[in-house]
Amino acid sequence: MVLNIRTSEANKTVVSELTKRMFPQGQSENVISRIALTFSISGGARLDLSNIRDSKGKEYREETLFGANKAFYVALVCQHYGIHKESIDLPRYLKMHVDDGLEKLNKLFTDNKSYTGLDFLIDHIERGSEALVDVTAGAIINDKNPTPAKKHFTGPVTLRFGYSLDEARTPIQVVLNDTNVHANPHIAVAGGSTAERTEFAKSILSQLTETSAGSINFLYLDLKGLRSDDAKAMQPFFDRTKTMLINALEKPFPFNPLMFIDNVNEKNRLKGISKFVDIVTSYAPRMGATQTQQLKDATKEAFARKKGGAYPSMRDVSDCLTDANGSKADSLTEILRSLSSNELFASKADTKNSFINQNYYFSLPGDVDKTIHLTSTFLTIYYLYNTFMNMENAPVTNGVQAMRYVLVINEAQGLFKDRKVQDLLERMLRETRSKGVAAVLLSQGIEEFNQSTFDFSSMCANAVLLDVNDLLNLKPMSRFLGLGDSEANLLGQSMSKIQKGQAVANVEEFKRGELFEVEQY
Repeated sequence: MVLNIRTSEANKTVVSELTKRMFPQGQSENVISRIALTFSISGGARLDLSNIRDSKGKEYREETLFGANKAFYVALVCQHYGIHKESIDLPRYLKMHVDDGLEKLNKLFTDNKSYTGLDFLIDHIERGSEALVDVTAGAIINDKNPTPAKKHFTGPVTLRFGYSLDEARTPIQVVLNDTNVHANPHIAVAGGSTAERTEFAKSILSQLTETSAGSINFLYLDLKGLRSDDAKAMQPFFDRTKTMLINALEKPFPFNPLMFIDNVNEKNRLKGISKFVDIVTSYAPRMGATQTQQLKDATKEAFARKKGGAYPSMRDVSDCLTDANGSKADSLTEILRSLSSNELFASKADTKNSFINQNYYFSLPGDVDKTIHLTSTFLTIYYLYNTFMNMENAPVTNGVQAMRYVLVINEAQGLFKDRKVQDLLERMLRETRSKGVAAVLLSQGIEEFNQSTFDFSSMCANAVLLDVNDLLNLKPMSRFLGLGDSEANLLGQSMSKIQKGQAVANVEEFKRGELFEVEQY
């Protein structure tokens, strides 16, 4: 079969521009299309033939596009789609992947102005090009590594959100895991004082613990940190819910963030290492392709030095990096030294008795170096996300979905504006609900939830709005609660007379937009 193809008209100029960008010393334009083809296929996407683009762009005869390696390129596509090499769809799939790869490469180099063709080749010949495009997206499914056991609670989780303001003070009871009523169990809380938001969250967690007899565990991730006097005031809550307080820099978080990496399957291990490297290098200033590769090599070496299925620690990775680079100090070695010397994470962790079977309050002070703060937060959330995505779906009985875990993020506004964290949180909110995981997001204001690139409140079926600064601006408040125009008048009336300790919500168990007394611990 003769495989002559044409790119789309839009990609005609892209071919020339990318060739100049990646190969400023000169190279034929067929090379960039070969790279684009494999770049697209390596991402794993299976393209729909109904979305094929026009053929008004750059023309390639098969000998020009493939050279002497036609059989290899054909085999890649045939294996990807499970088709025969004589299939009439083969030329169209080839064309679509060339166009798709050109568009992705163009975006990659447009978004990274200082990135060069040499950086790209060095960075991706070994690890594959998918890693750069969206390395932190998606979980690594470890078929051979044992997933930590996590029991679940199968009954209805009924939580008291507050009381009506009339004389009857009728409790507002929300069945959080009733899929017939709520699209998901996530809760968004905005406005009010820090104390109000915290007391509401503590009440929710206390009720969860009592209702499930401890079957539903939680992690309270405090991104502002607890002062010593605040910690003392929290002690009754810790005692009642059997929660362990972990203050960063004083005691390590009881898990090893490297344990999401598969140490059995070689292919999965390399993919996991690439994800870990991307997380660390995302927040390290002035990190180049060379340093990224150095961290990857050091992490691979740290795994290679461990025997019998043991996992390396952050200190092990730091030591391997130092062995390779000597005492030279740069942004990469500094962040690894900080993560390991401060002992933010445990050097060893019990793979059978995972920390997800206990309740923890992680206090991460806001004055910790920003790079360390973001990196450790991302590693923690990703570890949780990856752990639960390796579990079976939580069973659903008569519309009630079993629940396993709750992640609370206090002062979440610090994360909402970071694009990579946005992507991860969006995936966690969307994907882990089927695993019986709920998220409670606490933030100072509405605008933090409603980012220009993503609306976090839309992913939380249950929204609670306390007092906010701008009580006259109904539009963002209605958007946060997901209320329609017909409900806006009631919302406006409620917010005009809201008092401390009061709130409005969008839950189906109470009139949407009407004031109520919010539950406090």
